[in-house]
Formats: sequence, structure tokens, C-alpha cells
Amino acid sequence: VQLQASGGGLVQTGGSLGLSCAGSGKTDRVNVMGWYRQAPGKQRELVATISRNGQNTMYEDSVKGRFTISRDNAKVMVFLQMNDLKPEDTAVYYCTMVTNTQFWGQGTQVTVSS
Repeated sequence: VQLQASGGGLVQTGGSLGLSCAGSGKTDRVNVMGWYRQAPGKQRELVATISRNGQNTMYEDSVKGRFTISRDNAKVMVFLQMNDLKPEDTAVYYCTMVTNTQFWGQGTQVTVSS
């Protein structure tokens, strides 16, 4: 499975950005989809996940109420809508899709200016 993420950029505090990630290849067994992020000097952390049927989602505490994860199984895509962005959200964001293996996108930079 190959993943291609897009949608990062520069935004001011309080602004919004939407990330997208498209999967290709052997995607018929993709189960959980999600987003991680890695800030400079920090470990990669889980931001949000969504189950295969889209009914179960999980969010890291600091993004709850601000970020929304969604997916389109027909297009094999996962999305992350980020609202009320804060400088501490600045990071490289990675999408992931899981079969019996975890696959990663290439990362997209999100920078929130204060």
C-alpha cells in the first residue's frame, strides 16, 4: 500500500487546515486509518484514528474538539480537518493505514504561526 498525503501549509493561530491522504495498491484489506505527527526534537505521536466503518474514532487529548478525522473507503482516503490551530500543533503530519502491516505516507508540514 502506498500513501500520498497533501494539504499541509502555513496558517496563523486560530486558523484551519485540512489534510488528505490517498491510498493505492493492495488496499482491499485496509482496516484502521490514522494520523500521527512529529514536532522538531520530539517523538512521533498519535493524533487520531478511525475504524474501518468510520464509527469509532480516537483523538489525542490536546486535539479533541478541534480536529476531526474522517475517511472515504470507496476512494481509500483519510482526512484530518484541523480547526482552531495552535503553535504547538506545528509538526510534520503522517497518515497511516493498517492491514496486517502499518503503512505510512511521506509526511506533510503544518506550521502554525503565533
